[in-house]
Amino acid sequence: MNDYTLLSRGPAAVLPRGARRRFAVALLAGAALACLPPQARAADAYPNKVIRLVVPYAPGGITDVSARVIAEFMTRRLGQQVIVDNHAGASGNIGVQLVAAAPADGYTILLVPDNNILINPRIYPSLPPDPMKDLAAIGKVGDTALVMLSSPSGQIRTVKDVIAAAKAAPEGLSFGTSGAGSNSQIVGEMLKQRTGANLVHVAYKGGGPAITDLMGNQIPLVVTAVAGSFPFIKSGKVRAIAVATPKRSASLPDTPTFIESGVPNFYYNSWLGLFAPIATPKAVIERLNAALNEVLPMPEVKDRFAEMGIVPAPATPQAFTHEIAGDFTRFGPVVAGLHISVQ
Repeated sequence: MNDYTLLSRGPAAVLPRGARRRFAVALLAGAALACLPPQARAADAYPNKVIRLVVPYAPGGITDVSARVIAEFMTRRLGQQVIVDNHAGASGNIGVQLVAAAPADGYTILLVPDNNILINPRIYPSLPPDPMKDLAAIGKVGDTALVMLSSPSGQIRTVKDVIAAAKAAPEGLSFGTSGAGSNSQIVGEMLKQRTGANLVHVAYKGGGPAITDLMGNQIPLVVTAVAGSFPFIKSGKVRAIAVATPKRSASLPDTPTFIESGVPNFYYNSWLGLFAPIATPKAVIERLNAALNEVLPMPEVKDRFAEMGIVPAPATPQAFTHEIAGDFTRFGPVVAGLHISVQ
């Protein structure tokens, strides 16, 4: 029996000997691929079409700005276009729901700040999904800094000014954020709790619209990420009062921390992360994680992130999942103590 006896009754029998050899090799290769686990076959074929990166906030804020940087460079690494798709509303819950319900094939993914994973499940108890159960971590994008802003045309220049004005105003002093339950709201509520300042939260559909109203003197204060506000701070259109980091932000070296401004032990560390529907194949998650981790150390990405107050933080899906679980446990009592609940 020669090498081609098993093929003599099949389509290869009508082929020349050389062609039959190539047919046999192709057939064996196909058989080998078929024997691979589904995870391996998924990784081998992925991606072969456009990937939609959902941002659950309006354009202009930290999540949107960072997503566009990530999309640009991951497009180059993956060989398929990654497009940013904004779905603002309900403090980011609309976009999160959209991704959680999407096909788990790696073509609909999500970039969110920590509050959508750590805070929203605690203040929207009746609103699905549960990010801890319905989303799979792809990787950590980076750590971010939050900043309190005021209008340069106003009289509020320091944290002491904020506290004094808030205590003096019978109706309180309003501060805008990217939404109810956002990490920015937590910063404002913590300041209110710690100092007795009468601060009144105003929820926007993203940091961008809040900054627009601040520049138009429609609201006296905004708490948002350095990432989305840096160009406005740099141009003098808004004033940076204080950053909510333990030490000064490298992006805003002239802006004091809340601790330096007289509020002891006051800080909130925030992060951005990439997620997919929970049933997304492990091999696809790892392919996306590898692309993300290849992008984050690039000098151009690091430089653009540095301007926005984002420190790249590559991590495996497993390490990021472990970090999220720890943060979820740690922030539970903090959120509960602030008595924030949205039904």
